Amino acid sequence: MIRLALHGAHLRALTLPVLAAVVLAGDVSAMGSHQPAAAVTRAVGRGLQMPEAMLVQALIDIRDNRLSAALDRVNALLALKPDFRLAQLIRGDLLMARARPLSRMGAADAPMERINDLREEARARLTRYEMQPPVDRVPKYLVQMRAEQRYAIVVDTTKSTLYVFENRADGPHYVADYYITVGKNGSNKVREGDKKTPLGVYHVLSQLPRNRLGDFYGVGAFPLNYPNEWDAREGRNGHGIWLHGTPRNTYSRPPRASDGCVVLTNEDLDDLAKRLQVGLTPVIIADGIDWVPVQATRALQKGLAEGLERWRHDWESRDTDRYLTHYARNFSAEGMGLGDWSAQKRRVNAAKEWIKVDLKDVSILLYPGRDDLAVIDFDQDYTSSNLANKMKKRQYWIRDGVQWKILYEGGA
Repeated sequence: MIRLALHGAHLRALTLPVLAAVVLAGDVSAMGSHQPAAAVTRAVGRGLQMPEAMLVQALIDIRDNRLSAALDRVNALLALKPDFRLAQLIRGDLLMARARPLSRMGAADAPMERINDLREEARARLTRYEMQPPVDRVPKYLVQMRAEQRYAIVVDTTKSTLYVFENRADGPHYVADYYITVGKNGSNKVREGDKKTPLGVYHVLSQLPRNRLGDFYGVGAFPLNYPNEWDAREGRNGHGIWLHGTPRNTYSRPPRASDGCVVLTNEDLDDLAKRLQVGLTPVIIADGIDWVPVQATRALQKGLAEGLERWRHDWESRDTDRYLTHYARNFSAEGMGLGDWSAQKRRVNAAKEWIKVDLKDVSILLYPGRDDLAVIDFDQDYTSSNLANKMKKRQYWIRDGVQWKILYEGGA
């Protein structure tokens, strides 16, 4: 008989020990004391999709030894989603438990590797059901979004969850979250073929519809700009990191099952696609999210915005020495280090009688895992006595003591 740990307290022993192992393998915090009748309402109310909410309700029934009710609920779920493999396995064990005690999950001779994958999916989904995004906090990475960016995506690889935040006048607001799959070998991608999901600040580059893809990618795909400029600087390589769906005969995949992409169910991807803007939507992938009060992001925004404005002002002044103080010692861009960059800027500025620089639509995103690195995008309108151009620019700023300085600069 297995006893389950919940927030340090022990639940009563279950009569179906194998499914207890499915639900909570080890000392994992998951299901609370909510009544099953309210489980679907609670789960859907905070953004979980109906199939996931129905699975949670069935597992709560199992926890409370209501095995007939659990079977009814799983049958209803499979009528809705017959390709939900975790639900199929739970149904098989529930049926077999009527005839004899079960010694393990997947007693009908299912491969153990598959059983372990589905156990991890059950744990991830239950953890998602129990967790609540803090109502008074936001991910610290969302410092400032440009007005036309309607939403931002933040992926927590440790929670198998993709969060959606709406860009409102008073800051980002949580609107939904989805269960996701990441790389077979976890996160922090370094090289081609390591089957890991990258960590960093990325953007949606394009949308690939189903008719341009194989069935493996489901209803479509949204390629991301991995490797980004920071990845390239750090020597990371590889390609083809996408947000995409699942094959038509698979409702969802285990938490770690992709070659590095972020994978959603097809219905979740369809829902998410309504909020994705090609070339605009940021996708921040992190190992655990740092949630902070909104005022903390505002303080960071103020410091970075002031640094950006000083850089702009000093560029217009044509005081090249002062302008170059905004660049880090290990700055690099367009194949140039700080020395070559400085020499080029001195030559260019010497040929100008005046310079005017306008910056618009600024976005500021803090890099996950780094409190000292930020990505700033903006539209730049440059005019001078002998040249005029407009461009979208991206800079990486790094904190050097108390001052922020530019580490990379190029087109966005």
